[in-house]
Amino acid sequence: MTVTAYDFSIKQNRPGKIVALHLNFPSRINERGRNPKFPGYFLKATSSIAPTGATIERPAGTELLAYEGEIALIIGKDARRVSPEDGWSYVSGITAANDWGLYDLRHADKGSNVKNKSGDNYTPLGPAIISAEGIDPTQLRIRTWVNGEVVQDDTTEDLVFPFGQLVADLSQLMTLEEGDVILTGTPAGSSVAQPGDVVEVEVDAPNADGAPSTGRLVSNVKESSFAMADYGHGPKVDDLQREEAWGSKAKAGLEDPRAILTPELREKISKTAVATIVANMRKRGINNCTIDGPRPMHPGQQILGFAKTLRYVPNREDLFKKHGGGFNKQKQAMDSVQPDDVVVMEARGEKGTGTLGDVLAMRAKVRGANAVITDGGVRDAAAVAEVGIPVYSNGNHPAVLGRRHVPWEMDATIACGGTTVQPNDIIIGDDDGVVVVPPEMLVEIIDESYEQEKQDEWVYEQVKNGAAVDGLFPPTGEWKAKYEAYRAAQGE
Repeated sequence: MTVTAYDFSIKQNRPGKIVALHLNFPSRINERGRNPKFPGYFLKATSSIAPTGATIERPAGTELLAYEGEIALIIGKDARRVSPEDGWSYVSGITAANDWGLYDLRHADKGSNVKNKSGDNYTPLGPAIISAEGIDPTQLRIRTWVNGEVVQDDTTEDLVFPFGQLVADLSQLMTLEEGDVILTGTPAGSSVAQPGDVVEVEVDAPNADGAPSTGRLVSNVKESSFAMADYGHGPKVDDLQREEAWGSKAKAGLEDPRAILTPELREKISKTAVATIVANMRKRGINNCTIDGPRPMHPGQQILGFAKTLRYVPNREDLFKKHGGGFNKQKQAMDSVQPDDVVVMEARGEKGTGTLGDVLAMRAKVRGANAVITDGGVRDAAAVAEVGIPVYSNGNHPAVLGRRHVPWEMDATIACGGTTVQPNDIIIGDDDGVVVVPPEMLVEIIDESYEQEKQDEWVYEQVKNGAAVDGLFPPTGEWKAKYEAYRAAQGE
């Protein structure tokens, strides 16, 4: 296998264009919680190319300069409207790339990434090219090191979009010219670099003859004295950008709102009835907190999780043509479920069609959802029941979604069963029904409800043994003292 040293930063060596892919590696897709149906791209300026050993500057006043180790394809001959089967034959070589980006400026260009991704030295390439001849494109490896520690390590064995497909797709409308570069996406592990960090990227083919390698592409991160001027978009970050740049809330040092469901709290909830929780919500002046109407298809199970919301609007044929087919919001919602989610659907109480079937119920289950709640109908009811994920619905109906609904919006505030549900509200359900608890109230509500359950259990036993309810339900006076003595004896 031929390996040739090459300096892409020399002007005469620069490619005509650099096309970068958003998502491709399954590890990164799972990390992002997105599931692209087709490739998505952006362009990078050729002036952003840098050689190995280059310095990457983080402008003063910014914080989220992130590395993305990538495999770069080099086009060997002009490609115009080629097939996916032939696409790889138009690639002459492979090299390492680092697709640097400044998340502080992601807001500036509405997804084009011009300022975020095309700063000087933001596209290091090299230091050597592996000839594509005889290389199996599914057997490449990409690794990234930060200060000598491996942070990305993946292969091309199960890419969502094979390299031949990328060449074919791009060549439909634009001619890919000899020397052009395609950046093929980064695996999981991309994160934020700090001034003083040394970031290295290497691509190799460990199973090929001679195990050819690009060598390590080195970038040195530096804090710049230069700050963004006020006559253009300045830096702007929020916790979402921090989470995406670092790769997780934990890495970004952010509090994870899902950490509220500690093992101890989950245990208390498992022993607490929804009716008791509703009573304690009422004590705090919140009466409209129950999802009314939907009944469990799997009685005898408690459900608990964070609301993942989906809204349908009444069917209008022209809108259904635009929004009802393909990878619509219903499918996107199920494909982006996280573990511990409860999918909550607003269907306006419309029972005349299904809003869930067995395929999407299975997808939600596989993705880790704890339950699905709809104030509409369920079709393929027997098959949905066999999937095993707890489902609450307003009944069964054989009609498909489009009879009455257009899937419209996900991850927004909705109304389900007469109550408002916001993303990440806490959803708790049992055979009595479903309650929606604001996260900021959860600990206090559950602690009080759990204590109420303990008291009610004790009262029940007293009544069972013949005691009258006067003064006992709830305990007052002598009965209250007896109950407190009982709890003290229990060590609680």
